[in-house]
Amino acid sequence: MANTSASGGYLAPTAPVPPEDDALDDLLQALVAGITGLSGAMVRPRWQPTVPKQPEPSVNWCALGLEVQENDDGPAIQHDPAGDGSDTYIRHQDIELLCTFYGPAAKGYAQRLADGLAIPQNGEQLGLNDMAFVSAGEIRAAPDFVNQQWVRRYDMKLALRRKITRTYPVLNILSADVSTTTDSSTPVAGGIPVGP
Repeated sequence: MANTSASGGYLAPTAPVPPEDDALDDLLQALVAGITGLSGAMVRPRWQPTVPKQPEPSVNWCALGLEVQENDDGPAIQHDPAGDGSDTYIRHQDIELLCTFYGPAAKGYAQRLADGLAIPQNGEQLGLNDMAFVSAGEIRAAPDFVNQQWVRRYDMKLALRRKITRTYPVLNILSADVSTTTDSSTPVAGGIPVGP
């Protein structure tokens, strides 16, 4: 059983937790596939434990990888007195996603993604996951020389922002033992109810 503020010790957040690792990669893969129109199988994670065979130069596809997650400096923590009580932790995070497009229409797919992220309906889909599109960087030619031939390749970085919300089991204070001392009276000790 997880600790609470009543038990002392470290506190872990309660479920649900924001998507990370594979879940975040899947969310970003769906974003790129949905906006570009590339099939899901042709939008691949950049770094995989087992590297699959690269598609032929005649195939349009995208490799993507989350390069940076930068937390803001000041998370907000607010106590929620409902039930036994809990603390809600909120922080914002900047995400930098590197998208590399390959194939004969690689630059067109990169441009389609940059343009499509500005469409409000696509922004609404990101919003369902507490994310927002910030900007698309330059589309940079970076051709690869593979098997004695040049493979068309274009890199583009996307800037996204997301809200991280976590709940911690910080319980309501129901009573506290206090003592006060003043210059004109003797110390007073006792319990003071502070809860409902």
